[in-house]
Amino acid sequence: MVTTRLTAAGIIGTGAYLPEKVLTNKDLEKMVDTSDEWITTRTGIRERRIAREDQASSDLALPASQRALEAAGISAEQLDLIIVATVTPDMSFPATACILQDQLGAKNAATFDLSAACAGFLYGLSVGSQFIHSGTYRYVLVVGVDCLSKITDWTDRNTCVLFGDGAGAAVLGPVAEDRGFQAFDLGADGSGGHLLNQRGGGSRHPISQEVLDERMQYTYMNGREVFKFAVRVMQTASEKVLEKAGWRKDAIDFLVPHQANIRIIESAANRLKMREDSVVVNVDRYGNMSSASIPVALDEAVRTGRVHDGDRVILVGFGGGLTWGAAALTWAPQGVCVDG
Repeated sequence: MVTTRLTAAGIIGTGAYLPEKVLTNKDLEKMVDTSDEWITTRTGIRERRIAREDQASSDLALPASQRALEAAGISAEQLDLIIVATVTPDMSFPATACILQDQLGAKNAATFDLSAACAGFLYGLSVGSQFIHSGTYRYVLVVGVDCLSKITDWTDRNTCVLFGDGAGAAVLGPVAEDRGFQAFDLGADGSGGHLLNQRGGGSRHPISQEVLDERMQYTYMNGREVFKFAVRVMQTASEKVLEKAGWRKDAIDFLVPHQANIRIIESAANRLKMREDSVVVNVDRYGNMSSASIPVALDEAVRTGRVHDGDRVILVGFGGGLTWGAAALTWAPQGVCVDG
């Protein structure tokens, strides 16, 4: 029987971009009935970044992607595939990945968008890595980007305090056999889709005066139910991916969780018995950036020298759908690629 050796795939370059405008809790006090103390105590968020009116998701994705390519040491023309995870595409079609391809000059890359809300980047990593494992492609760019400010109801004090805008990117490529992605765990529970959604603007509720009057074009969230779901699934997804990778909890060097709420992050860290300095947290500065949340946090950890070659890293998140995902990877040196 002939066996085919799968190519090990890992992240060989990361990048991020945050809009310049900072919206603080003090700013929000002037917009809705809330307070800095209330927001900070319940979410851990102190400020977030907001895209300019003339900025779309592709405009945030471009510099993040360029920085990831630079870190990986490859050109845009070497990319074989671009996957953009987003719930705020520039438009319904063409895909934001197509727009990004043109902006990057990645003329040899296939492209598509992926929608899994805040878990989108993890879904994208799973899909992209399979193309490398199989030998179909060598370099894949995965981008998590969202301009949630564009679909946030700034009169709703329960949701407008949570969200921010940003983009994070990762270049995937072949790595040494003992490095790269060791396991993924992805899941969904469509019965909970009504708990976190944007009802207006699709084929179910096309934009109309009625949709606008009912404010269906904005994000809706049942915060209490989503919180309970998140606490549960962050733990179970992490434990499942650890089991698949054959790792013990005490073998994890870093946890990079979705940055939705500091209480959810702390709960997941405690259940995994993680030290505080081993958990990457930036929710206080950026809020919930949906699919950009994990890659931005990962890029910060890499560029500040916290993550080193050989470290065992868990990425875990949840989002609308309801969706969730986790990835276990052994960190590979940035910009170092092996023959696949």
